[in-house]
Formats: sequence, structure tokens, C-alpha cells
Amino acid sequence: MTRHQHILAWLSDVASDLHATRQDIHAHPELGFEENRTSALVARSLKEWGYEVHTGIGKTGVVGVLRNGSSPRKLGIRADMDALPIIENTGATYSSQHQGCMHACGHDGHTTMLLGAARYLAATRQFDGTLTLIFQPAEEGQGGAEAMLADGLLERFPCDALFGMHNMPGLPAGHLGFREGPMMASQDLLTVTIEGVGGHGSMPHLAVDPLVAAASVVMALQTVVARNIDAQQAAVVTVGALQAGEAANVIPQQAILRLSLRALNAQVREQTLERVQAIIESQARSFGCSSKVEHRPAYPVLVNHAAETEFARQVGVELVGADAVDGNTPKLMGSEDFAWMLQRCPGAYLFIGNGVSRPMVHNPAYDFNDDILLTGGAYWGALTERWLKSA
Repeated sequence: MTRHQHILAWLSDVASDLHATRQDIHAHPELGFEENRTSALVARSLKEWGYEVHTGIGKTGVVGVLRNGSSPRKLGIRADMDALPIIENTGATYSSQHQGCMHACGHDGHTTMLLGAARYLAATRQFDGTLTLIFQPAEEGQGGAEAMLADGLLERFPCDALFGMHNMPGLPAGHLGFREGPMMASQDLLTVTIEGVGGHGSMPHLAVDPLVAAASVVMALQTVVARNIDAQQAAVVTVGALQAGEAANVIPQQAILRLSLRALNAQVREQTLERVQAIIESQARSFGCSSKVEHRPAYPVLVNHAAETEFARQVGVELVGADAVDGNTPKLMGSEDFAWMLQRCPGAYLFIGNGVSRPMVHNPAYDFNDDILLTGGAYWGALTERWLKSA
């Protein structure tokens, strides 16, 4: 038997409540910065259990603080709350009641796991110090972490360390994955406008076709990773949209491309961005077009701190056993705005398995696995009791 079984046993007694909460949040998904119902549910629950509750941080974010004993140690744990603009196709009885919006990334489960731990920790108080629970809005590309930080999150609620968790389809249910150092990629978003001269499709010589230039840009960008980035490094250049014209016999005035760039270290990130911008400019100019690039740096590289990652891994081994813990889980080219928080405070981010054969996140058929709610909640309880160890 592994350690911390008492937490799993305690949470087992309220498992039906956790399932109901998760499925209720799933049925009422809310997009980033619109999580009013979810935030109210979180705030109401935390107040009921005795937390000092702060709302409106980062617009719809919630922070719950629980102090016990006299230790000056301070721990922060974060969960995300927002859903995605996806039409659900799970067939679940608790499917989204909001057409075109669903919890396709498991944030309903992340919120519920942390609420389960919050309930346990308030009832047992087997820790010494200050626990800060952060329920973050707008993780899905809208800058919720930045918004909370801009509202003084870490100045108002200082933490010695911060931890976050995400479910991972493809990993056995309840297994835990950790990795020191870079774990998830940066993301830069580019909107490119290529300006030409519109005209009649029968007289291309009297026009300057931005669509042809844009097509050339798309193909040329494929060389960035293949020929400019060290083969032992990782980067991704994706053109997710090319929009130009509406009629077969009209050469459009402009073409718009939308790109995302990802990398796993800062130098490769800058190199990728530099080459992409140079190719866009030179390709457009070679066709007689002008170009404008709007750059939005969405996420930095998520870098786990060494000591905190090892601590988190040890807690995982104690809870689920060494066979269910991977201390060198593969890096991901996906991005996560918890990276902003880790730039400001030491900490670590980990994965919890959602099941081997379950759909990947951001899929209309995805659903969070309720069987891992107890493991995730117990993990946060165990980490808190170890970090804020009672005398």
C-alpha cells in the first residue's frame, strides 16, 4: 500500500459529489473570461468550506486562501476553468447545454479535482502554512494567467511555489507524468496581410495577385524547420488559415494568413520568428506585393523548476507507486499559459493520465475521465500536506 491512502479513502466518501460537480460544469461550459457561473460555483464552495475567497481576479478568476498553524510557508495550486468553441459530440447525458461550446480539454475535471482537494484540506487541516488555490479563467489562448498576474496575483497572494496539472489522453488513467526543464512549447501568433492590386480574373497582367504570393509564402515557410533549425531542436510552423477573395473571376486586393509558431527554447523561438518574418517579406516583395505582420507572443516556453519537479514526482510515487509515475515524460509542442506563472514563481506542471484509448483533447468526442477525479484530488491533498508539513 502506498502513502496517502487516507486521502483517497476520504475522497471516496464524497466521490458522488465530485462526479456531480464535474458533470454539472461540463453541462454548462463557458468560454474564456465568461466563466461567471463556474466562478460562482467555485467561490460558493470555497466559502462553504471556510476559505477566504477573492473573486474578479483576472476578470473571472477566483482565489481561495486557507491558513493553518504558524508556518510562514506558502503554497499555490492552479486549475483552469474555461471551455472551447467546439460543438460537442460525446453523447453523454450531461452534454453541453450551450450549443457550440464544450469542455473539450478537461478544465471541468481540473477544476473539480482541485475542489475535491480543497474540501478535504479544509475538513482535515493536516498542514501548517498558507494554501492558495487559484482558479484561472481563459487559459485557451486568451491570456488568463497574464490577466491574473496583472491584477497582482502573486503580490496579493505570494507563494513559495506554484503547481498545476493537466489531464493527458493516451496516458493510462491515473498515471502521472513529470519532466524537469522545458516541458511545453512557446507559442507566437502571427496575422499576415499581403497587399496586392485587385483586378479582373481575365486580365492578371493588370493586377498584382496577393493570393499567388500568399501560396508561395505558405510553401516557402515549410523550409524554416527543415532547413534553418538545428535538427536536434524542435519547432513547428503552422499556417492555419489563408483567406483571400470570394469570386472565381476576381483577383483579390489582399490575402490574409494566420500562423502559429512553437519552440522549446527561447533561442529557437527567436530564430524561427526571424526566419518566418524574413520569408514573408521577401516572398511577398518578389511578387510585387507588400506585407504586414502582426505578432502576438501568446505563451513562453513552460519550464519546470528542478527542485519543485522532483518534489512533485516524489509525491506522485508515494500516492500511486513508482510503476505509475514517469519522471521523464515526453515534451509537448502544445502550449500552456501556466508558463507565465512559472516565470514569476518556482514550481512545476504535471500530467495525469485520462486513459489510453480516449479521444485527444480539443476533439468533439473528448470527455474527462471521472475515474481519475479521486487520484487528482488526492494528489493535490498529498502535495499540500507534504509541502506544508505539520510539526
